[in-house]
Amino acid sequence: MTASVDNAQTATDSTDTLGTVIDDVIRPQAPIVDRDGAFPRPGVDALAAAGLLGLASSTEVGGAGHGMRAVAEVIERLAAECGSTAMVVLMHYAATAVIEAHGPRDVRAAIAAGDHLTTLAFSEYGSRSHFWSPTGTATAADDDAVRLDARKSWVTAAGEANSYVWSSLPLTPDAGPMTLWLVPSDSAGLSVTGDFDGLGLRGNGSRPMTADGLRVPSTARMAADGAGLDTALGAVLPWFLVLNAAFCLGLADSAVAEAGRHLTRTTLAHTGAALRDAPGTRRDLARLMIRTDALRAFLGDTLTALETGRDDAMLRVLQVKALAGETVADVTDGALRLCGGSAFRKELGLERRFRDARAARVMAPTTDALHDFVGRVATGLPLLDEANR
Repeated sequence: MTASVDNAQTATDSTDTLGTVIDDVIRPQAPIVDRDGAFPRPGVDALAAAGLLGLASSTEVGGAGHGMRAVAEVIERLAAECGSTAMVVLMHYAATAVIEAHGPRDVRAAIAAGDHLTTLAFSEYGSRSHFWSPTGTATAADDDAVRLDARKSWVTAAGEANSYVWSSLPLTPDAGPMTLWLVPSDSAGLSVTGDFDGLGLRGNGSRPMTADGLRVPSTARMAADGAGLDTALGAVLPWFLVLNAAFCLGLADSAVAEAGRHLTRTTLAHTGAALRDAPGTRRDLARLMIRTDALRAFLGDTLTALETGRDDAMLRVLQVKALAGETVADVTDGALRLCGGSAFRKELGLERRFRDARAARVMAPTTDALHDFVGRVATGLPLLDEANR
């Protein structure tokens, strides 16, 4: 009983702390991050100082020890204010899941203490959004070292993170489809090779990176050689997909709330009526609310399925990002149309949320890929063809 009370109090404290960071740093910085395409360093540092980057880290290494539900709430609330900050933190938590399972204790402790930002480095020029098919290589070198060579196409927080959970082909060709490594940011041969000037998520620092003769010790390998895909599917994918759904929910919910405020406070001078007084306008707002609340319910059910070990848990995980990506695209589009020309300007923040929402459909695994995965699970097929494993 004492442990559960302590956990509940910790969760409450984290919620209060997050609210303070949002009010003091993240919300005021959000328009600047978007306008300048600037990495949200002030917000990330404030979250680190508040202990929120260690939210999913084990208590064994000084972390808060929270599960996916509490972390999803953090991502939802961040996304409502600044999509770029939310995406950086989302990737940090997804990479932390691997490091918690297979990484060294000192890095785990640094993450728990808020001294270490990590991220995923999966997507490559050669295979694009097919993260399960790396083309970068790992080669045994002298002194028990491993040489990594790759051209990563998009890495969130590139040049800003302290480490990268890095995918490659295995050292041994027949070992499996992928091996994962923990690559420190100061590794010789690691470089950021481009800039990011995107439609949305403009401050998330998603840039290309190259490993050219990068050397890591063999102990940098996480899990067995060739077991990286199983690790990615088992440890990374649930966190990544569920947190993406929470990200979409935060964007959608904030768009609906802003639309509701605009319709309530805006009046027509020639009639004296508020925009909310039109039945059609209320109907359209209600539809957006229902879509958003349906996503919230589905996300909650997905988390319950994972927490209780339900048979349909993996199916729900695959479904939730696909549902979320389409929902947030439709809801932000609807909010933009509902608020008219006012939403097209910067003041309401709706056009920023509209742009940030476009990322979910195309971020690997894409909505199309997830629909295929869901169809495979539903018809008894393996998630990936054997040729892709």
